[in-house]
Amino acid sequence: MGGRSRMSGWVAGGLLLACALALALMLVRSVSDGLVAAAMLAGCGFAAVIVLGGAVNLAPDDTRSEATERTLRIATGTLAHLRGGLTEENARAICALLLPETSAVGIAITDTTRVLALEGPVDTPFVAGTENAKPTLEVLESKRMETFVSVDQESQDVRRFSVGRRRDGHVFGVIVPLFVQERAVGTIKLYYRRDLDIDRTQLAIAEGLGSLLSTQLSSYELDRQAELTARAEVKALQAQINPHFLFNTLNTIASFTRTNPTKARDLLREFSTFYRRTLESSEKTLISLSQELEQTRRYLKIEKARFGEDRIVETEHVEKGCGELPVPSFLVQPIVENAVRHAMRDEGALHIDIQVATDGDDILIAVVDDGVGMDKAAADRLLAAAAEPRPPAGPGQGTGMALRNVAERVERFFGVGSGVEIVSKPGEGTSVTLRLVGARARLVALGRNGE
Repeated sequence: MGGRSRMSGWVAGGLLLACALALALMLVRSVSDGLVAAAMLAGCGFAAVIVLGGAVNLAPDDTRSEATERTLRIATGTLAHLRGGLTEENARAICALLLPETSAVGIAITDTTRVLALEGPVDTPFVAGTENAKPTLEVLESKRMETFVSVDQESQDVRRFSVGRRRDGHVFGVIVPLFVQERAVGTIKLYYRRDLDIDRTQLAIAEGLGSLLSTQLSSYELDRQAELTARAEVKALQAQINPHFLFNTLNTIASFTRTNPTKARDLLREFSTFYRRTLESSEKTLISLSQELEQTRRYLKIEKARFGEDRIVETEHVEKGCGELPVPSFLVQPIVENAVRHAMRDEGALHIDIQVATDGDDILIAVVDDGVGMDKAAADRLLAAAAEPRPPAGPGQGTGMALRNVAERVERFFGVGSGVEIVSKPGEGTSVTLRLVGARARLVALGRNGE
């Protein structure tokens, strides 16, 4: 009977490890492959500690249920707080969350120079806002977990100790480094009243917490870098597309100042709004699709003044509710600009129709024109250029560069399977379609959350 019980315990442990593995994979869905391995190890190790530490007084099913619940609660809670990086506010929240999950009497989190937060009744001078103690600095330098004991509160002198040797009246603890990739960016410190309280289970918990927080900090840093990259790409797109448009618009306004001053003033106000929105968009990761379409209409109004009101005729067909979808800025306007620049005939009107519709869980955005069109080989070359690594900018690359930028950002924000499709026929026109995978499901989720 005892052997069967032990076997059930091992089965519970194995199942829980599988749950932790799945959790780790979910937590790092936006993280690079190198961090996935770290997340799996952190999640599995932490779950194993919970099983080993809590299986004594619980039946196997209770062990598995309680440990899984604790693992999910801790990982979800810390992830929510670390989305803003390692700040004082986040550190305080994490310390308060983690303290009940250990046998420690206090938990502190530091960055590389000072203590960010301390939770628990700990007799230590190293409170929030004070500079890091010598052992903390040594852990940051060595990048290894260490134990410590405070022996002189006045001078803040500390030295390491061997686990298992009892010294009453002192404060004992464990310091674990926190990493972003391989760079130590802070520590988590667990305090105990006795060195006997720091057993193998507590050391494993401390190490598991360090791995979990490090993985989540690395995830935040990668997301931040991705956001900076996205903003840089928007600004690069502005630099590629807008110079010729800027000069042409200024020349158009200048010509109207002589022939139609009222129209010139109206165009100047419209152009000012267009450029202000352009600059604002470069500072945002996402804007609503309705804002992107509004900016596209401003662009077309300025181009109509240049070419003539009857030379460009635009229409929109947007399925109800799709206008609230968050999208990267400069998603539609560059495609419309390409149509104006390359599809317009020498005579007659260019009709441009912007269509937005759902397709299952996806959303499709199509820009359709009846311009000069292109053969299949030319369309295939444009698609191939959009899928290739970004080459150095050069003459005649405006259309390809704009389309490549749009395609890259669509895939980055909406995932694998998202992208661009071009259908064209010489003399009949071109249709450029963006498929945003899972965008409708995302839009529904936003509506449910009231965002």
